[in-house]
Amino acid sequence: MRHLRCPVCHDGFVMAAGSLRCDHGHHFDVARQGYVNLLTARAPAGADTPEMVAARAELLAEGHFDYLTEALLDTATQVGPGPDPGQGLVVDVGAGTGHYLAAVLTGLPDHHGLALDVSKAAARRAAQAHPRAGAAVCDVWRGLPVADACADLVLDVFAPRNAAEFRRVLRPDGALLVVTPSPDHLGELVTTLGLIGVDPDKDRRLDATFGQLFRLERETPYEHALSLRPDAAARFVAMGPSSWHTDQTELATKVANLPQPITTTSAVTVRVYRPLS
Repeated sequence: MRHLRCPVCHDGFVMAAGSLRCDHGHHFDVARQGYVNLLTARAPAGADTPEMVAARAELLAEGHFDYLTEALLDTATQVGPGPDPGQGLVVDVGAGTGHYLAAVLTGLPDHHGLALDVSKAAARRAAQAHPRAGAAVCDVWRGLPVADACADLVLDVFAPRNAAEFRRVLRPDGALLVVTPSPDHLGELVTTLGLIGVDPDKDRRLDATFGQLFRLERETPYEHALSLRPDAAARFVAMGPSSWHTDQTELATKVANLPQPITTTSAVTVRVYRPLS
């Protein structure tokens, strides 16, 4: 809580009667599930629905992204600065269920974590992801409700990227870990089921997003073969942007007609950025 800031006046908070309150009288109730909603306006369109969050949680529980979890854990323990005593903070922007944040915290026992997501359904789960993690609902494009230069690590895994806010909340010696899908990520599913593919211009856009505020320290590609049951393949669709544009009856028919098991390749890139001075 000490790293959170009021989204209205940017003051710090104290806890009082189940709410976070600042000196200017703004207050935000802590939900019974343990997260706090710091949105000051209507949630933007496109926030993950409970169904999308549930699909992601089930796929993560089945181990399909264990390879990425291990890669993030290894990278975070290599690049993260040592925390000041009791102050180490990992901020996960677009944290979803909090799965990756929880994994990183297991490898950084002197840190605590803050999961940020625009979806209340995601924040409910993230609030329970790890005993050293808290969760808040916010919109990355309206600014992060986090103090300046307080984070040792910022994680961005398949999530929106606000470079200016990432730079603001990172310590000068901190690190930003960004995970993006490669152009051929889940290519077999994308082609066969007619899903939304990865923008082939993503790398150029990443350079434009971060080039003024960060230097790229390393980038590592990862590929992992997946063998999916039809229900798992359907969950891959349900958790991503294609879920907004896919007729579920038509999708079920296409999935049922696929050869079983359904094979595809998960391909991602993990990048490490450092703030420019």
